[in-house]
Amino acid sequence: MAPRVRRARARRLTMVAAAVAVSVALVTGPGPGPATGAARPAGSSAAQRQAPPPFGAFLGSGPSGLARMAGLGDWLGAEPTVAHTYLPGGTWSDIEGPPGFLDPWARWRREKPGRTFVLNVPMQERNEEDLSDDQVRSLLRKGAAGRFDRHFHALAERLVDLRVPDTVVVLGWEMNGITYTHRCGPDPESWKTYWNRIVRTMRAVAGQRFRFDFAPSRGRDAVPWTECYPGDDTVDIVGMDSYDQPAGMSFDEQVTEPYGLQRHVDFARAHGKPLSYPEWGLFRNGDDATYMRRMLAWIDAHRPLYNTLTDYCPHGVWQCTRNPLASAVYRSALYGRTGPRTPDPEPATPPAPTPTPPPAQESPDPCPSLDLGGWVAYWLGGNVCLPADRWPRTL
Repeated sequence: MAPRVRRARARRLTMVAAAVAVSVALVTGPGPGPATGAARPAGSSAAQRQAPPPFGAFLGSGPSGLARMAGLGDWLGAEPTVAHTYLPGGTWSDIEGPPGFLDPWARWRREKPGRTFVLNVPMQERNEEDLSDDQVRSLLRKGAAGRFDRHFHALAERLVDLRVPDTVVVLGWEMNGITYTHRCGPDPESWKTYWNRIVRTMRAVAGQRFRFDFAPSRGRDAVPWTECYPGDDTVDIVGMDSYDQPAGMSFDEQVTEPYGLQRHVDFARAHGKPLSYPEWGLFRNGDDATYMRRMLAWIDAHRPLYNTLTDYCPHGVWQCTRNPLASAVYRSALYGRTGPRTPDPEPATPPAPTPTPPPAQESPDPCPSLDLGGWVAYWLGGNVCLPADRWPRTL
């Protein structure tokens, strides 16, 4: 699922041209050339538009991912208020919060009121090592018996010490699948008991105000996700990871399939819980503008507590050049949507935005960039960035 960093020059130029053509088609009136700046997407008169549900994107797990948030906001003309990252799940020390890993995310959250920090937390170490069902079953039973409580207590203390006690914790995500060691299928009863122990352990830390998000993948997957639901006392949000898959499935089918989008909405309502979409985006159906339009409309209609687009190839629309049609839909739908306000007079020729400098590269470079030039880069949200520092696995 990792993006291909090496692309043929001709393919890059073809996709750039497509992105520019689609973007220009969405502009009200003719767009000026490079010398006079770029026009805004159609429907970008934010004054009369309702603010979208709180949104953000996963742009990379480390500091470079967080640094890209400003660039995404510039591209959209609307500030993302949700930052989303994943704790690594290799060792228990990773799950406790590696030294320094959470600090920049905590600073971002503290800088402005109204921001939300979303943290995916594995329930097991060796979380992506394809352990057998027998091994997973044994680990779930150990967790249910309290063997791992201290690790989650340490994580809770770290988050409180960093002054982000209201973190949204997406615990044991996509538990209904087969990807992760923290999956539910081998022993749902032990999984639920273990979830409850983790939540109670973290809630026991003084000063915490965590919200725990139960987030299966859409559809039945390996087991029905309803069989893994641990109970209303320890779940604050009912989330769902929903990508445009499998190949050939329409959005209407994604809504109506067993354990699909409609079941998610109905289940959350029945349990009195808000919705979320911690992971969503394109996948098996390519540059699917219809999916993007329909999913954004679904989010607008059902008003989740937050949603975060997975923004790397093949899922994304800002950092991935493979999806120019869906990118134009996403940008046009969200451009300038910062909430109802008094209309501002618009200049006859909107000034070109000041390009956001790329973040300092890490070693190894987590985000090779492609220099596309001035106004083309503007339409694509800056020079193309292909993050390689963290890619959560999906089916």
